[in-house]
Amino acid sequence: MSLTRRQVTVAALSAAPFAWGATGTAQATPRRSRTLFIAGDSTAAQKYSDAAPETGWGMALPFFLGKGLSVANHAVNGRSSKSFVDEGRLDAILGLIKPGDLLLVQFGHNDEKSEDPTRYTEPWSTYQDYLRLYVEGARARGARPVLATSVERRKFDASGNAVPTHKEYPAALRALAAEEGVALLDIQALSLALWQELGVEETKRYFNWTDTEQDNTHFNPPGAIAVARLVARQLLRCRVLAPRDVRRLDAEIPESWITWPSPATA
Repeated sequence: MSLTRRQVTVAALSAAPFAWGATGTAQATPRRSRTLFIAGDSTAAQKYSDAAPETGWGMALPFFLGKGLSVANHAVNGRSSKSFVDEGRLDAILGLIKPGDLLLVQFGHNDEKSEDPTRYTEPWSTYQDYLRLYVEGARARGARPVLATSVERRKFDASGNAVPTHKEYPAALRALAAEEGVALLDIQALSLALWQELGVEETKRYFNWTDTEQDNTHFNPPGAIAVARLVARQLLRCRVLAPRDVRRLDAEIPESWITWPSPATA
């Protein structure tokens, strides 16, 4: 499959995305407010009270962004780069995004599901083809695309080494970012290193582990905050954001800052 143009049908989103404003110290030179749009899956998505304490890293990202930057989190549970497009969700973003805005794209977890043809993509062909739609769509509207490799799951071998789980997808995304000249946030490599540093037991505190559930994919508040911090640091390192656009990169973020609205308010 080769998708050289945006071949998608406009469809209404099943739920409106959450947009959060970020506050910070006033800057000497006023700038037009910008929006950072997130296109992604459940690891980034807004969660609601019926899912607490599960937390997407997109919920914590505004804590690290300065004045003039807001987050519009369009990430949705269970979506792949393909199904997100096929459901019209990319079209919804492209209908809102403006020159100077950012489109941060993280897919891979569900692209890997070969048993589901509505979501599966092959890393070196259809996965890259779909990701190009995000890149080209953002650029056509004067916005800046940013590609992020998928945050790693919590998996360790018998020797206590953190094990990668995303097969060829991170490599395919890195290659596409280089080919297209797109800023790359290598969250897969950084999160794998973080899980290795924390170790087998300590990482449980970052994932959605409860008395009744052992979830090694989705985060609780500490995990979402840790991954959002990685994302913010990489946005600065790649010069997608300037120093005045970020804050609290080394500060403690209270877990109490994370909130889960009622689904009825979505």
